[in-house]
Amino acid sequence: MSRIGKKPITIPAGVSVEVNAENVVTVKGPKGTLSQEIDRDITVEINDNIVTLSRPTDQKRHKALHGLYRSLVNNMVVGVAEGFKKTLELVGVGYKATSQGKTLELNLGYSHSIFFGVPAEVEVKAETAKGKNPIVTLESADKQLLGQVTAKIKSLRPVEPYKGKGIREEGQYIRRKAGKTAAKK
Repeated sequence: MSRIGKKPITIPAGVSVEVNAENVVTVKGPKGTLSQEIDRDITVEINDNIVTLSRPTDQKRHKALHGLYRSLVNNMVVGVAEGFKKTLELVGVGYKATSQGKTLELNLGYSHSIFFGVPAEVEVKAETAKGKNPIVTLESADKQLLGQVTAKIKSLRPVEPYKGKGIREEGQYIRRKAGKTAAKK
């Protein structure tokens, strides 16, 4: 059995999970509503606030889908109950971030400002404290969308390995390289 796939998903209070005839799982909660289409081979059962997923055979494809869809449904349940949060740090001289509604304005050392439109499902906040790097906080109920938006923002100025300048997630380890002066010693 798939170790991830066979784990039951407990539904917290205030969250409802429904499965329709087309095998589409809809999860509703205080943070919003999410839905995911499940492969027709995987069966979803809801009993006493516990969601279980099962597969018909032990084929490699079914094993992979079993764990995948269990993780996706679990992420939806956690997302509508608690939500997900990512924090980005802008490291570099003169790097700035401001947010107005669903637009994030970034100054990343280019000759122009970058205006990034954030999807409606994602909340964005930008903070700049004196003497510290600007911080952009993204929150959403949809983990997949949040990761996609975070990756897109990080791609605007990837972290370079010599000085460590760029956009990184908070706590992300950056492998640094020695410059030319290290070779001369």
